[in-house]
Amino acid sequence: MQAPPPAPRTEREKMLAGELYYGFDPDLTAERQRAQRRLAEYNATPADDQPLRTKLLRALLGHAGEGLVIQPTFTCDYGTNIHIGRNGFINYHCVFLDCAAIEIGDNLQMAPMAQLYTALHPLDPDERRSGLESARPIRIGHDVWIGGGAIILPGVTIGDGAVIGAGSVVSRDVPPRTVVAGNPARAIRALG
Repeated sequence: MQAPPPAPRTEREKMLAGELYYGFDPDLTAERQRAQRRLAEYNATPADDQPLRTKLLRALLGHAGEGLVIQPTFTCDYGTNIHIGRNGFINYHCVFLDCAAIEIGDNLQMAPMAQLYTALHPLDPDERRSGLESARPIRIGHDVWIGGGAIILPGVTIGDGAVIGAGSVVSRDVPPRTVVAGNPARAIRALG
């Protein structure tokens, strides 16, 4: 006797597996709407009410380490796919498109308007028009500094102690303790 066929995968399961998925799936849309309500509350909470801000971040994110500070306005798709370690500081107007995991180590320093994009769209216009998309995770190590307006593209891993120059577009992995800058970002020097 043969085993029954596996149950069809949900669009969320496909999304997190890096497969093509339908971005306007009703369940995914509901998750994004839930995140937007939580973000609106978080972004409207006064900076001097740190206990409430921490509580709201922990309800939004997959993991929010001790001492994490995120300045408003913070924007993300789902929140639940974002995992940030201890003592991170994320400055004003940062955007995290977390259709795949965004994993960040301890002691992150992120300047204003930095953007982390896990989402990918098909190159073929017919496929794009269908609403299909995919995503690849972003991994950022410990003690990383990301300059203002930097953009980190899908699938990138940034090693411990790296520095990303302001305005850089990072499309490739960055080794530990390396300074990169430019568009596309290139290694400028290694840190001792």
